[in-house]
Amino acid sequence: MTLKEDRIKSMEFRNPETIPVQLDVLPATWMKYRGELDAIAAEHPLLFRPELVGHRDYDQVGGTYVAGEHVDEWGCVWSNLHTGMEAIVTGHPVPTRESVRRLTMPADVTGRMPHGFMYLRLADLRGFDQIMLDFAEEPPELQMLIDTVLAHNLRQLEHRLQGYTEPLMYFGDDLGMQDRLPISPRQWRRYLKPCYARLYSRVDAAGIAVYMHTDGHIVEIIPDLIECGVDVVNPQVRANGLDRLAAVCKGKVCVDLDLDRQSFPFFTPAEIDAHVREAVEKLGLPEGGLWLKAEVGPDVPLENIAAIADALEKYRGWFSR
Repeated sequence: MTLKEDRIKSMEFRNPETIPVQLDVLPATWMKYRGELDAIAAEHPLLFRPELVGHRDYDQVGGTYVAGEHVDEWGCVWSNLHTGMEAIVTGHPVPTRESVRRLTMPADVTGRMPHGFMYLRLADLRGFDQIMLDFAEEPPELQMLIDTVLAHNLRQLEHRLQGYTEPLMYFGDDLGMQDRLPISPRQWRRYLKPCYARLYSRVDAAGIAVYMHTDGHIVEIIPDLIECGVDVVNPQVRANGLDRLAAVCKGKVCVDLDLDRQSFPFFTPAEIDAHVREAVEKLGLPEGGLWLKAEVGPDVPLENIAAIADALEKYRGWFSR
């Protein structure tokens, strides 16, 4: 059975052969470790593309992962100080409520819905402080901004759906902070839940499942995301906690668990093994509903990257022993 088939069977709780696993390496990590990391890749063909071992351009990066400033289709200015790491938005094109009234959608319709397509787009356009004031004071410009961004996303989605043949469509929007939501669950349900419901219901109507990556503390609204049509949710373990995730997700929605990347630089290899095992024990079921994902930055020691790869391969077969 292929990894894609196992992912779908796990998503649908139809007894996959193994727990689907994935190891993502940031460009800056390849740039730092180079051939030493390729040697680990060679030992783990399940997690790395074997055809790239020994043939990788360690310095090949693009888009906002390149140092400097980049301006996106909305006019947001992205600043990057270190090639190989992601940029952040430092220039916000609608800093005043009056400017919100003049905002228009980008003209191009490409089907592109980048990470941060809805909630984060509001913050990128206004600036975090200003969008938080908007949610606190609830001026009419808040709904105007939401309506403009949603209309653009709906238009992009229709283009994206044309000729789409995959069983799963991926979306990414970080809804949480380290230990709480940036706005109350009540406000999220009033202003943002209808947006995701409209978008994801259109995907569901096309017979396609919805995968949603979302960093930060989101555990209070995971049931709402399920109601919106999310079939696979990708939460961070550190921000939400394994026990809380198990309480709201286990047996109810497939979890692509983002393992504790904040601890990867500091764990011992034995602690990494124990962490992955605990995740499987608390969230896994023989019938499915769990994927595992690890992301490693340049601050993770090589021995820990190897330990992560070992643990993912070791525990993916937990229920087929």
